[in-house]
Amino acid sequence: MAQAAQILGKVEYREGDGPMIVIRPGPVEVETTEMDALLSWVDEDTHGAATMPIADFQRYVAAGAIRLEG
Repeated sequence: MAQAAQILGKVEYREGDGPMIVIRPGPVEVETTEMDALLSWVDEDTHGAATMPIADFQRYVAAGAIRLEG
């Protein structure tokens, strides 16, 4: 089940072996499993999505870079 969240600080993810990519501040939807967190968002006509290890996601939440809603 998806949960609403806000990106408030610097949150990054990596696609494959590529460079780190910053997720823009603003609203996202989050779905978590035991292993990963999937973040998805919409910027005007563009849809974005990022998957990161659950430990990284929990670190961003603990640091205040991601705020869970509700």
